[in-house]
Amino acid sequence: VQLQASGGGLVTAGDSLRLSCAASGRTSSSYVMGWFRQAPGKEREFVAGISISWNGWRGGNTNYADSVKGRFTISSDNAKNTVYLQVNSLKAEDTAVYYCALSLSGSIVPAIEGRYNYWGQGTLVTVSS
Repeated sequence: VQLQASGGGLVTAGDSLRLSCAASGRTSSSYVMGWFRQAPGKEREFVAGISISWNGWRGGNTNYADSVKGRFTISSDNAKNTVYLQVNSLKAEDTAVYYCALSLSGSIVPAIEGRYNYWGQGTLVTVSS
């Protein structure tokens, strides 16, 4: 499985971005796609995740970090094997490298980094105040 993240950039506080993560290769019928981020000098942290199911059952479950609830929205386009993270009302503290990851955990969306099996290369989001 390969994950390709894109959509990062330099923005001003209050702006919005849409990050994308395209998955390729062989995946299971049910899995989870998640976004993590790592700010300079900090550990990588969970941002959001969504469960994916090809038959629709148990798919669409989401989980968000408290710090992004109400500002970030995760969604998926199963036909394109792509997950999106809409990030609104960006703050300087949202500056980080954003990574997408895939977990074979089924319908439960884990917030623990160790539960994810595959990782993308990351896309940098820089928010100027």
